Amino acid sequence: MTQFSDLGLAEPILHAVAREGYNQATPVQGQVIPAMRDGRDVLGIAQTGTGKTAAFVLPLLNALALEKGDAHKAPVPRRPKTAKALILVPTRELAQQIAIAVKTYGRNLKPVVAIIVGGASASVQAKTMAAGVDILVATPGRLEDHMRSGNVRLHATDQIVLDEADQMLDMGFIPAVRRIVDAVSNTRQTVLLSATMPKPLELLARDLQDQPERISLAPQSKPIDRIQQSLLHVPAPKKREVLLDLLAPREVERAIVFTRTKHGADKLAKFLKSYGLMSAVIHGNRSQRQREQALQSFRKGNVKVLIATDIAARGIDIDGVSHVVNYELPNVPEAYVHRIGRTARAGAAGQAISLVDTAERKLLRDIERIIKQAIPEHGTVEPTERVKVEVSTSPTPAAKADRKKNRHRDRPDPKTKGKRRVPTDPDRAEQHTAKSPSKKRKPAEEVGFDPLNPSEVAAQGKKPNRKARRSAKNEADQPSAHRSEGRRSGNGARGAVQWFNNRKGYGFLSQDNGGPDVFVHISSLEKAGLKAVNEGQAFHYDLVEEKRGKLSAVNLKAA
Repeated sequence: MTQFSDLGLAEPILHAVAREGYNQATPVQGQVIPAMRDGRDVLGIAQTGTGKTAAFVLPLLNALALEKGDAHKAPVPRRPKTAKALILVPTRELAQQIAIAVKTYGRNLKPVVAIIVGGASASVQAKTMAAGVDILVATPGRLEDHMRSGNVRLHATDQIVLDEADQMLDMGFIPAVRRIVDAVSNTRQTVLLSATMPKPLELLARDLQDQPERISLAPQSKPIDRIQQSLLHVPAPKKREVLLDLLAPREVERAIVFTRTKHGADKLAKFLKSYGLMSAVIHGNRSQRQREQALQSFRKGNVKVLIATDIAARGIDIDGVSHVVNYELPNVPEAYVHRIGRTARAGAAGQAISLVDTAERKLLRDIERIIKQAIPEHGTVEPTERVKVEVSTSPTPAAKADRKKNRHRDRPDPKTKGKRRVPTDPDRAEQHTAKSPSKKRKPAEEVGFDPLNPSEVAAQGKKPNRKARRSAKNEADQPSAHRSEGRRSGNGARGAVQWFNNRKGYGFLSQDNGGPDVFVHISSLEKAGLKAVNEGQAFHYDLVEEKRGKLSAVNLKAA
């Protein structure tokens, strides 16, 4: 294995790489870095998850370090609206990941990095580019918009990297890529990296590059060996239940579930939520902010399941993904390789499980033909006890339709505006004129539901007012002694500590009945007289449904 110290990189970069815990370069890094450092064009084909990002980011930073000199104090002059290096990528998520890598490995150089992608404020992006940047990471469509408006000029750019070029080909970005490259300096260094090399991409490389150094480290579209692949033959109506069983075991630490459609991803997330399993969703209909929040929640461990479509298959670079589940097989066989490549990253191992319906048998044969191997059967899946959780407090569709139908029923006549309204309905008129003996709310027995309970109010198709919501919150915040008898310690569930972070002050408990893991806060432990807990320690506790359907443990008592 090649050491990073043997690749001729500047000292500030080596210090940053060592700080991240990396000493040995991967094969693709060991070949791409010297070629780019010497100024040659590179045409690289490598499997996903093999370290391609660092392979081109480190040489770009090395060129910046050479310009700054040994002192690293004098700022490098930048031309307005220009970038020294340009990295073109197909998706927003991949752009974010690369920008993070540039800042991480260049922390000692403090490079100025800009991200230009769709779904974000164009005016903010233009302001960022006004004084010029060191490295620009962009998607082709939004970059062309800024070039037409004069916010970005590429005549001073002498290094350009096309990352995941085959996906840009699939998404129809190649004409835009050609126009962008034509605007770059003729004395440029062009690097094209891809997981596959179809014929149109070879023609593109021939037009854009000058005697490139070809680097091919693995057969195209072949998954890395550390991924344990398997499949389950499941009828489509049964897939959701089987997915619950697959995600229930503790060894599933962090999982990505891929669907074929955006609507299917949203429906699947709603189904998992109904059984207490929270997930994050990312697809093309989500705004940039929503997509970033979903990735951040998944990266921090706030949710252990991320549901995504193929648009994010190459934009998710998160360590610790233990499982990838293909809820539906992709229409394009090559996308299967990129999907399962989200696990087994940074030298770790991972599992990829595919749920295959009868109608997907042809897609399965195409995938096995591409990867040149048969995917084995997964085996039996242990069923888990499922407890449905009522998490929705929104009005029912029927209530929404009724509200929309009657919204104009009592609209006042413009001629009588400002005068006292008299309802036309005799029954309502009688209610209007009758004096109420008291302003206190009627008991639940008289109205048929508790007006201060948001769930019961929602069932009536009505939204609780501010006073009702405040009263319900105050009632929920009262000590357990003032609540109903069902909140007493020990009358609820029983389980053991799965893990608990004493520094952050929260963790999760399991349920002996096999239900979803339960959140526990350190305040609940302090009320039970405990300052710290250990994994495996058993407790009796009560379940409380928090906001957004999250289950929390309260009234803890040692078992």
